Amino acid sequence: MSKFTAADGISLHYSDEGEGLPVLCLAGLTRNGSDFDYVAPHLKGVRLIRMDYRGRGQSDWADPSTYTLPQEGQDALALLDHLGIEKAAILGTSRGGIIAMGLAAAVKDRLLGVCMNDIGPEIAEPGLEAIKGYLGRRPNFKTYDEATSQRAKLMAGFEGVPETRWREEAQKHYIEKPDGLDINYDPKLRDGVLSGPQNLNPDLWPFFDALAGLPLALIRGANSDLLTPETTAEMVRRRPDMLVAEVPGRGHVPFLDEPESLLVIKAWLQEMQ
Repeated sequence: MSKFTAADGISLHYSDEGEGLPVLCLAGLTRNGSDFDYVAPHLKGVRLIRMDYRGRGQSDWADPSTYTLPQEGQDALALLDHLGIEKAAILGTSRGGIIAMGLAAAVKDRLLGVCMNDIGPEIAEPGLEAIKGYLGRRPNFKTYDEATSQRAKLMAGFEGVPETRWREEAQKHYIEKPDGLDINYDPKLRDGVLSGPQNLNPDLWPFFDALAGLPLALIRGANSDLLTPETTAEMVRRRPDMLVAEVPGRGHVPFLDEPESLLVIKAWLQEMQ
C-alpha cells in the first residue's frame, strides 16, 4: 500500500506499477483505482499510476467542501510531484476525464496526452439525474450475490456482460456488512458535489479546446446516457485527429478491456512512445 500526503494533510492512496511511459489513471466520481483493473493487464511498456481521490477507496475522508474538481486536480499534480514525474499521460474515466481537461487548461506542460472514457464537454441530463439518484446513498442490496443479480438488470445500456464481471464490480464498489452492503466512499461526497459552490454541469468546451496539440483519444459507450452522439460529433469536429472508439453493448462507462477500447488506447499510447 502506497500513500502520500496532500498539502492540507490528507493521506491519499495510490499504486505505481510497471516501467515506461507514465500513465496517470483517474477514476469516476464515486470510484477508485480499481476502475482500471480490467485494462491494466493489457498495457505493456507503461508505468501505470492509479490514485484514489480524497474520500474514495483507501484514501482519507476529508472536509466535503474539498471534494471538488480543482482540488482533485491539485491532488493529481501533487502525486506526480511526489513521484518525481514531470509529465504524464492521463487515462480518465468520467470525472477523471473532466479533471484531465482542467489540467490541460491550467498546466498543459505537465501532460503528454489525454484519453477520456465516456465523458465530454457536455454532460447529458439523463446521466446527471442518474448520478444524483445514487450519489452518497447506500444500495438496497443486502449481499454481493443480490448485487450481482440486480446489477445485470439495472445497469442500463450494458449487454452481454457475464455474471462474473458484475460480481467483481459489486466487490470493488461495495462493502459487505452485517446489515447489508455499504458504499466504499465518504457519503458526504454527495454534499460536496451537490451542495458545493461548483456547478455540477459547467461549460467545459474551453477546457476541451485547451487539449489542442496533445494526443487525444475518446472511448464512448454506444448506449451512454452521459455522453451523447451529438457531443461526440462536435468533439470530433473540433479535433478531427482525435482517436475515437464506440463500444457496442456498453453504457456509462465501458470497462476498458473491450476490443474497441483496447484498440484506441494502444493507438493513443503509440502516439506518445
